Amino acid sequence: MSLESYMNQIGQQARAASRLLAKASTQQKNMALFAMAKALEVARPRLIEENQKDMDNGRAKGLDPALLDRLLLDDARIDGMIEGLKQVASLPDPIGEISGMVFLPSGIQRGQMRVPLGVIGIIYESRPNVTIDAASLCLKSGNATILRGGSEAFYSNQAIAEAVTKGVVLSGLPEHAVQVLNTTDREAVGKLITMPEFVDVVVPRGGKGLIERISKDARVPVIKHLDGNCHVYIDDEADLQKAFLIAMNAKTRRYGVCNAMESLLIHSAVAESVLPKLVAAFQEKGVALVGCDSARGISALIGAATEEDWYTEYLAPKLSIKIVVDMEEAIAHINQYGSHHTDAIVSQNYSKTRAFMTEVDSSSVMVNASTSFADGFEYGFGAEIGISTDKIHARGPVGLLGLTSQKYIVLGDGHTRDN
Repeated sequence: MSLESYMNQIGQQARAASRLLAKASTQQKNMALFAMAKALEVARPRLIEENQKDMDNGRAKGLDPALLDRLLLDDARIDGMIEGLKQVASLPDPIGEISGMVFLPSGIQRGQMRVPLGVIGIIYESRPNVTIDAASLCLKSGNATILRGGSEAFYSNQAIAEAVTKGVVLSGLPEHAVQVLNTTDREAVGKLITMPEFVDVVVPRGGKGLIERISKDARVPVIKHLDGNCHVYIDDEADLQKAFLIAMNAKTRRYGVCNAMESLLIHSAVAESVLPKLVAAFQEKGVALVGCDSARGISALIGAATEEDWYTEYLAPKLSIKIVVDMEEAIAHINQYGSHHTDAIVSQNYSKTRAFMTEVDSSSVMVNASTSFADGFEYGFGAEIGISTDKIHARGPVGLLGLTSQKYIVLGDGHTRDN
């Protein structure tokens, strides 16, 4: 079968499955999730065996240790996948929820019903556990899904797909509710993102290059974020002990995540009090520091920042630091250089924090809290499909609600319109 024929078949199967999933009961969907969890448990030895093939291939190709770590499936990670399925099963089902019902002067009632998006294509790299995250969230929200994992995780993803399909079929849901592409051909991605007759939305998860390519070439809507250039602003009315803890956590909890702080902004009135302590702590953690002239005047351990530094998502132990004269300068800096992902203010002044929340144009805005909290699990979503920095439809961590839409419903009793 040619690639085009294969992809068309996958698309047709997904579209047919989506129509059945849209009317599936919550009980059916939860049964499928628990059956998938049981199938993963039974398949545990096979999952580890197939993952070893990917690990061996990755080492032979010279993948760096960080990528190999993301690729690894061990007992603990399989336990996490199983627990994740059970957590999604425990979440409230948004489908069919009716809201905003009002009586209108004509006598009709108007409201909105939450419905699935339909068919969701998900393109991702490295981590095979994303297969389960994506499958579970899409299924619970009544969507069929087509998954295209990275070639480096091919054997792992195929083994996971077998377990997922077994669970789906055992629950009585359509066999093609979740489909994992069985090809590593790069052209499959190009076809997936240009099938609007079969695919309603695409979610890319991976590096900036992948997401830019998908966004440029897709003929279906894309839920995306290109990078996470996150900021913490320490105000002149901040509790400096809280500010110290928040800044350290936002940067050093994990370096290679999209919600890590990449730029620290400090009000000039408190910079000499808090910056030397932060510099010492960051140095101890091995974080390289670059900054503006004012920051370098306070500490000789800070290198010179370039214009490019203010735009950069390092995903590494490196941080840019800027001293600002007031909150307005901090907000202007964030809106100019940031990526609209997550930004935080540390301040005890209520009016300032309200203004910061209103004026910072990001998908998540934190007050006296670390940017590390920008995460679907921490937001109580159970899991997330990704974090969107778009402004239309889903924004921020995308959980079940982000994979749904709403349609208007009207209730009448023989009502007709006269004019």
